[in-house]
Amino acid sequence: MQEGKRQKQVGSLLNEELNTIFQRLGLTMIDGGMVSISSVKITPDLLEARIYLSFFQVKDAKEALNKVEERAWEIKRELTSRVAKQLRRMPELRFYHDDTLDHVFKMEELFKKIKSDDENKDKK
Repeated sequence: MQEGKRQKQVGSLLNEELNTIFQRLGLTMIDGGMVSISSVKITPDLLEARIYLSFFQVKDAKEALNKVEERAWEIKRELTSRVAKQLRRMPELRFYHDDTLDHVFKMEELFKKIKSDDENKDKK
C-alpha cells in the first residue's frame, strides 16, 4: 500500500526527532554496537508508528531491542514534548528489528564465495 503525503511527513518528522532523542538518551550505542533508526512507517490513521532499528556489531539484537523497548515510555515522553505542536495525537510507538543489513552482509559473503569458487575452477 502506498504511503500518503501526510504519512511521509509525520514519518520523517518522527525519524528526525527520534534520532536526536536516541543520541541524547545514549541509545545509539548498546553492547559495544551501534543502533540506528533505519525508517519510521506510519499507519494511514496516524495512530501507530513502526520504528525499524538497525543494529551494527551488536552481540544480541533481541536483547538490544528489549533495552530500547524498556525505555519506550521515556522515548515517547520526550518525543511528545518535541512534536506536541505539530501533531494532534501522539502515535503509539512500536519498535522492530530491521534485518536488511544482515541480509546484505549474507549476500556479500555468498557472492565472495561464488567468486572464489569460480576462480578455483578456472585454476584447475
